[in-house]
Amino acid sequence: MQKMVMENSIVSEFEGILLKDSDPFSYFMLVAFEASGLIRFALLLLCWPVIRFLDALGMGDAGLKLMVFVATAGLRVLEIESVSRAVLPKFFMDDIDMEAWRVFSRYDKRVVVTKMPRIMVERFVKEHLRADEVVGSELVVNRFGFATGLVDGDIGFISSKVAKLFVDDEPSLGLRRATSSFQFFSICKEQMHPPFITVENCHDHKLLRPLPVIFHDGRLVMRPTPLTALLILSWMPLGIVLATIRITIGVMLPMRIIPYVTPLFGGKIIVKGKPPSPISGSNSGVLFVCTHRTLMDPVVLSTVLMRKIPAVTYSISRLSEILSPIPTVRLTRIREVDAQKIKQELSKGDLVVCPEGTTCREPFLLRFSGLFAELTDRIVPVAMNYRVGFFHATTAGGWKALDPIFFFMNPRPVYEVTFLNQLPAEATCSSGKSPHDVANYVQRILAATLGFECTNFTRKDKYRVLAGNDGTVSCTSLVDKVKKVVSTFKPFLQ
Repeated sequence: MQKMVMENSIVSEFEGILLKDSDPFSYFMLVAFEASGLIRFALLLLCWPVIRFLDALGMGDAGLKLMVFVATAGLRVLEIESVSRAVLPKFFMDDIDMEAWRVFSRYDKRVVVTKMPRIMVERFVKEHLRADEVVGSELVVNRFGFATGLVDGDIGFISSKVAKLFVDDEPSLGLRRATSSFQFFSICKEQMHPPFITVENCHDHKLLRPLPVIFHDGRLVMRPTPLTALLILSWMPLGIVLATIRITIGVMLPMRIIPYVTPLFGGKIIVKGKPPSPISGSNSGVLFVCTHRTLMDPVVLSTVLMRKIPAVTYSISRLSEILSPIPTVRLTRIREVDAQKIKQELSKGDLVVCPEGTTCREPFLLRFSGLFAELTDRIVPVAMNYRVGFFHATTAGGWKALDPIFFFMNPRPVYEVTFLNQLPAEATCSSGKSPHDVANYVQRILAATLGFECTNFTRKDKYRVLAGNDGTVSCTSLVDKVKKVVSTFKPFLQ
């Protein structure tokens, strides 16, 4: 394939070109579920036959406006932005057509055109696909910051906005579907239709792949296509009952019996490596250093070892602490105070710590805090991973108390626990290594075990991306929370 000349421009459709799927319905379903809840989610699914009927009649624009209205009417625009920032990028990335991306990324000026409201697409396209401009319709927002469900701009309006971007020079290439209704492609010097065939040359092209999505939020594991959404809604009642039974069993039964009962209710724990035996007659316990996938990590570890091992925690909810079948030690993130707490617990016996400080869903490990390496040389790394079908068991912007409930609502939750050998003395601080070096070493061997990638990202980085804050948990009283809710609705009372 002839090498494309740089410093040229390209215009590409988003749906059906950069995304394999040309139907944006599932992305509106995500907005409905994550920003509103089950009722709006179910209502939009009920509208799907009407949307398909309008599309069959050649009234796809009307069907799109119906999707927008049902998914967004009455929502705060900040909630829609939050879903666009924290939830949609992961699902967009999973649907990227890499051949179209390779063509798109070879140009210096990149413009993406979407049928969806710009607010839903812009962040992903600019940050991960490195586009310069995103053109789409605009949500109409009232003076209180709520979406009306209406959009400003039809197909013709969007086409005219694209044309205005290229007043001085025509786009070099347009990537479009054969059935595209956009008119601006007539101004492109060349046009291409899928399938796209490219020949990679690493010396000519640095952007071999889009910027990966490391952090994402939301409860749904699968993109809610109509069939998947129907399956999720059908499973929810049974899932709630099953979660209640599983949690009750975990709280009431002795720890040594739970491994034998778990398979009866659809759960599975895969153990690799040799778990260490309890150390007796010592003035210090073993510190199990785990990767942090969900809040269930320490509980699953205790289940495998058939004894209750305390776990240090920070931002879990009080409900999770109450339901926890193992003791928890709440940290403060004040280094000296936390070090003293961990030392005190280790003097009593074994302890579990997750030095990432927060969970990460993707195959990446966040930077390990070196605090654990300063406090003991008896360190056993444990690689934790999990698989679920319907619901994620972690959240950054939602209610953390529901994390274990969503985990147990999955039909067949699977946990993998891999025990590594205790660190030799020469790999610990007792041999003169710094806590930072020990933490990095443990991070690397755990990542290699799981096939993950090490990063320098921290808890603060995650929460800045997903929630727009640094993840600090404040001790807010109930009265203060009530005052905050009242102040939120004060404009409506005036």
